[in-house]
Amino acid sequence: MCQRSGHVDLEFHQLDLRYEALRKRSPRREARLLASLADAGQQVPVVVVADDSGRHVLVDGYKRVRALVRLRRDTVRAVAWDLEEAEALLLERLMRSADGNGALEEGWLLAELRDRFGMTAEDLGRRFDKSESWVSRRLALVVDLPSEIQEQVRRGEIVAHAAMKHLVPLARANREEAIRLAAAIGPHRPTSRQVGSLYAAYMGGDDAVRAALLADPILFLRAQEAATRRPDAAEQGAAAVLLSDLGALGGVARRGLRHLRDGLARQLAPPEREEVRRCLAQAKADALHLVASCEKEIGDAR
Repeated sequence: MCQRSGHVDLEFHQLDLRYEALRKRSPRREARLLASLADAGQQVPVVVVADDSGRHVLVDGYKRVRALVRLRRDTVRAVAWDLEEAEALLLERLMRSADGNGALEEGWLLAELRDRFGMTAEDLGRRFDKSESWVSRRLALVVDLPSEIQEQVRRGEIVAHAAMKHLVPLARANREEAIRLAAAIGPHRPTSRQVGSLYAAYMGGDDAVRAALLADPILFLRAQEAATRRPDAAEQGAAAVLLSDLGALGGVARRGLRHLRDGLARQLAPPEREEVRRCLAQAKADALHLVASCEKEIGDAR
C-alpha cells in the first residue's frame, strides 16, 4: 500500500466488501463506468473506513471496484474517512440521497445498522430524521420480500420499485408463488410497467395462463398486447366500443373480488390499506358517474 496527497492506493485483497449487498446493480451504468475507467482511468477515489481490526471497509465505490477488477488493475485509489463505521454509512447515504434511493435500499441499510450496530427503531428514526413508523415500514419490506428476489433486485434483474409494488404483496400472500414468478421474469430484465402487466395477468389468470406466462414471459406479453390491441371505433361500431369497455370494467371488478376472496387484503400493510381505500372510493365515484351518464344518454337517444 502506498499513500500520496491524502489518498491511499489499496490492493483489492485489502478491502472488506461487507456492504456490497446494500447496493442494487445497474448493468447499463456499470458498462458506462467500465468504459470510462478504461479510457480515462480512475478519477474519483473510493471511500474506506478502518474497522476495529484495522481492515479497510469499503463504504462507497463498489461499482468502481468491480470495474477495476474486470480491467485487471492492481490497485484502487481510496480516501479514508476518520469516522466510526456506522457514522460513515449514514453520511454516505446522505451524500447519495440525490440519486433517489428506493425504499428497498433504505430497508437494507436500516437492517444492517440494526443488526450490526444494535440501533433501535427510535435511534434509526432520529438518525434519518424520520418517524419510527417510516423505519418499520422499510424494515418490513426487507422481511417480506424473499431473499431470492432481493438478490435479483441487487443484480438489476428486477426494478426495485416493481418489486415493492407487485412482488411484496404477492410474497405476503404466497411466498413460493412470488419466488416462482420472479425467477421466471427476472432473466428478461423487464421494465417496471412490464412487471406490473405480468403480475396482473398472473394474479388474474387460471393455471393455463400462469403456465404460459412462466414458460415465456416476453412471448406472453407480446400475445397479450396483440390480443388487447383493438380496431378503431369506425371498424368496431359504436355499440362494440361501449360494450367492450363495459365488459372490461366488469372483468376488472370480478378479478378484484377474486383477490379479496383469496385473502389478499389481509396481507396488506396499514399504509397499503389506506391506499386501497382511497383508490376504491375513486373507482366507486367513477363507476357511479358512468352509470348515471349512460342512463341519461341512452334515455335521450330514444
